[in-house]
This record gives sequence, C-alpha cells and structure tokens, in this order.
Amino acid sequence: MTRVSCDCDVLVVGGGNAALCAAIAARRAGASVLLLEAASKSLRGGNARHSRNMRVMHGAPTAWVRGRYPADDYHADLQRVAGAAVKSADDELARQFIDASADIVDWLTGNGVRFHRGTDEVLPYSRKTAFFLGGGKALMNALYATAEALGVVVRYDGAVRTLHLRDGPPAVTVGDADIPIRAGALVVASGGFQADLGWLRQQWGGAAGEFTIRGTPHATGVPLKALLEDGADPVGAADHCHMVAVDGRAPPFDGGIVTRLDGLPHGIVVDRDGRRFADEGAVVGPSRYTAWGELVARSPGAVAFSVFDSAIAERFRPSIFPAIQADSVGGLASALGICPPVLESTVAAFNAAVTGGTTAGIHPPKTRLAAPITVPPFGAYPVRAGITSTCLGVRVDGRARVLRPDGTAIDGVHAAGVIMAPNILGTGYLAGSAMTIGAVFGRIAGREAAAHALR
Repeated sequence: MTRVSCDCDVLVVGGGNAALCAAIAARRAGASVLLLEAASKSLRGGNARHSRNMRVMHGAPTAWVRGRYPADDYHADLQRVAGAAVKSADDELARQFIDASADIVDWLTGNGVRFHRGTDEVLPYSRKTAFFLGGGKALMNALYATAEALGVVVRYDGAVRTLHLRDGPPAVTVGDADIPIRAGALVVASGGFQADLGWLRQQWGGAAGEFTIRGTPHATGVPLKALLEDGADPVGAADHCHMVAVDGRAPPFDGGIVTRLDGLPHGIVVDRDGRRFADEGAVVGPSRYTAWGELVARSPGAVAFSVFDSAIAERFRPSIFPAIQADSVGGLASALGICPPVLESTVAAFNAAVTGGTTAGIHPPKTRLAAPITVPPFGAYPVRAGITSTCLGVRVDGRARVLRPDGTAIDGVHAAGVIMAPNILGTGYLAGSAMTIGAVFGRIAGREAAAHALR
C-alpha cells in the first residue's frame, strides 16, 4: 500500500478554545500540527474571546472553585437542559465528559491559562464554575502562546472552503487555492453556522434578519455542512439556537456578553405593536437571559421593547447603551415607533392590575416583581435575540471520532467544541458547559488525531 504524502500529521480547523486545546494536545503527543483560523490575528479566538468561565465537576474545594459539585449534580443539571440527549444513547458520553471535566482546569493551567482564585471576592460566588483571569481574550492569548511555543503552525485568514474526506487522508481547501492541504488526521472545531444568515433564514424565516450574532462573524458552518454532506450523522436541531436577549442596538457581530439586557423581569416587555406577550416575572434567575432570547425571537418581527419608569430603573443593571427616555408614556411610544394610544393603554391596564408584587385580571399575568409604571421620566431599551451558537452538530464517540448513522467512524476525522456539543447538551444550554466541552473534547480529539496520524 502506497502511503500518501501529507502536509502535516494533524490539521485543526478552527481557532477557538476547542481548536487550541486539540492543537496543543496533538503537538504534545508528538504530531506536527497546522491550525487554520478563519479570522485575522487581531480577531482570533472565535466565541471563546467573549467567554468568562467553565463548569467543572469537583468533589471538594479546589484553588479555583469553592464547595463541591459532584458528578451526579452535574449530570442532573445536564438532564434538566438537554433532555433526551443525555437520557438516551449519549448518556455514556455525557458521563465521560463530566468525569474528564474534573482535571481540565489543571490541564489548562499547565498550558498557560490563569484562573481567578476560588477565594477571590471580586466575582460572584460559584461552586460550579471556574473563571478565567482576564476573561476569554486572556484565555485565548495564553493558549495561542503555548501552541506556538510548542511548534504548532498557525495560519490566520485561513477560512476553509471545502473538505475532502473520500479519497485518501482527509484534506481541506482554503480560500481560493486549488491545492488541498492534506493531513494524517483532521480535527474540526469550527463551531456552528450562526454567522450564515442564509442558513439561519432557512430555519427562522424573516426573523433571522433581526438577530444579532454575539460572537465571531466567521462561524459560517462551512465545515459542518461539508461533514454532513459527507455522511456524518447529524445531532441536535438546525432550528434551535442558544440565544439571549440583547440590546437591539448591539453590533451585528462580536457584541459579546456586555450587550445582554438585565432588567426585563422588572418592568414590562412589549412587542413592536406595544402589547405585552409574556409573563415578565416567570423567570428571574440567570436563565432569564435565554428565556427572553427565545421569546423575543418568536415575537412579531423578532423585536421587542423593555419598558420601565425611573423608579424601576434603579433596580437593575442598565444597558451599555443609554435608555430611550420621555416624560410621558405616549412620548416614549413615539420615540420607539409604537402607536402612542396602544402603549398608553397597555401601561394603564398593567398598572391597574398590579397588586402585591403580582397582577390580577390581566393576560398575560406578571407573577413576580410587578410594580406600576408611573414615575417619569419613562425609559425603554429595544430588545433583539442575540445568537451565541446554533444547535446542529455531528455525532461523535468517546474518542471524538465523527460517526456515520451506522455508528462507524469517518476515518481520521474528529470533532470538538460547539460542532459536537449537541451530543452532550441536545438543544439546551447550561452556563459554562460549552467552554468545558470545547476543552475536554479538544484535548481528546487532539490526542486521538495524533495517535491516528502517527500509527
């Protein structure tokens, strides 16, 4: 058998957390590694640039997290958000992931990443997540520095146009080049397809045009689509996204966590026509961001407004953008492009229904934090759905090998990060878990890819 010449042992497609963990793991296993980052050097790192923490299992306090977060608690949290993805065929993979999360912080610190101390009072108490010192950009800078020091070759502006998986070792074509880059093994860690507006429109219709993308504009899903076309078994759902409520004036890409809106449970939320459409008090904990992302995405025109008065405005963190204000509800409606009598009627009916922190005789009700909107000046924030990532991926096994529907592996092809996260999360979301999935399966994919290439 003639051995085909390869440009490197392991080729990593992607430039975020999962990709760097794969590249470092493969290089430490003795493989030559080429990493293709679609972004320029100044914008490297994918969505991980906007991250801040990762969820890890631990049976006792560590230097990075307090208390205990045992495996059963982690598993129960995954079941709560992922449902059938964890309860059925993927349960073994989920448990493998949870167990591997226990030492991932130590592995990352060994590769240059720094974490806040568990006793640091600067951040909120958390027994479940470890926080990156300096945030996601510091994380990515540390991983890139380690990778390059180890000899990983990084190619920026390296957007992949095509995968070649059927004839010989895996290969990719980058940009307009006609010559494929061939490797002994391939790790695809390029995220979802949220930056492809056309693909989003296929799933969401015209509403997709109102979405903002919280992270990188390079998550176009080209490698994901190629894997599916080459026979990878799909997992998750194309018509689901992780989304949160963001200020409608956020940039179309890369707004990150700072564009989230905090105060939606405190005032009222109206659609583009000035009418309430959901119970603002139904969810007041951390999951309120994702709950409102979905609600706004499915509201008329996928646009809404958070409305409050000057007293209520003191109860929540303001947006990074200034509130739109007016001395009257009708004046606020005009500033928002809403028919003034409609918003005036909505606010009046709501105020009349407020009783003891809830409402009575109004639909939808407000079950918590109900307070009359009466103290001028009145304020509002425009609200849109901010997409973090899509929930369609490819099925993998415990070695991060990409699987066909019959359960066989595509030879030499591995996946890590968001592109395979639905194996663990289904179409749900668990704060801090995506970063852990990226690191854990990046490490696995890198080691396995190196073993495959060097066998």
